[in-house]
Amino acid sequence: MPELNSLSIIIPTVNEEKLIGRLCDFLCSAKDSDSRLIEIIVVDGRSKDRTKKIAYDFGVTILDSDHKSRAVQMNMGANTAKGDILYFVHADVLPPKNFIAEICNVLQNGADFGCFSYRFDQPSGLLKLNSRFTRKDSKYVGGGDQTLFMKRSVFNALGGYREDHLIMEDFELYWRAKQDFRGCIIPNDVIVSARKYQKNNYLRVQLANFLVFNGYRLGVQQERLANWYQALLTN
Repeated sequence: MPELNSLSIIIPTVNEEKLIGRLCDFLCSAKDSDSRLIEIIVVDGRSKDRTKKIAYDFGVTILDSDHKSRAVQMNMGANTAKGDILYFVHADVLPPKNFIAEICNVLQNGADFGCFSYRFDQPSGLLKLNSRFTRKDSKYVGGGDQTLFMKRSVFNALGGYREDHLIMEDFELYWRAKQDFRGCIIPNDVIVSARKYQKNNYLRVQLANFLVFNGYRLGVQQERLANWYQALLTN
């Protein structure tokens, strides 16, 4: 089995000035301490705030996407990345401190792709209940907040994210990978911002998730799913 020696982090952004600095600071510290992390790539989808300026100040690679689409942005980052391992991270999360070692270890020992469990940054009993579902494999696992990592060879074999997807692109790639490759859930929590729940109420977010998730499984068109989600929630 060829050794996996390099990891590229890909971050899709749109108007993330409040959180991108925290994430870049954390990741740049990890890069300084572990040579396996070779690059941090921010792929910006036409932000109107200071997202790009803040990321630029950390010295990370910045790509401009003409499309405000996570699938398109993440594929662009992957196509530019040089690492043997691709790690897709949303701007409003923080990976575990030892994420590089854990990712490299599971991929070197038989897994082809995977993600982490997560917990929210607010001490809510209901949010803790949500987090429990991310620790074991099920149909609810594979969302972007769990930070998907994947061997480059596997990503290429799968053809990357489906760019016709406006929503559920992370789940779709994760489920597709499970059909032919070996996955792994690392039970070491990513910290996820609870901002969506703070701006909306818990039941409203759960309703939006329920409608989109089950609508997707039933074959509802992407445009309609995205409209449902945007109508129900304030981002």
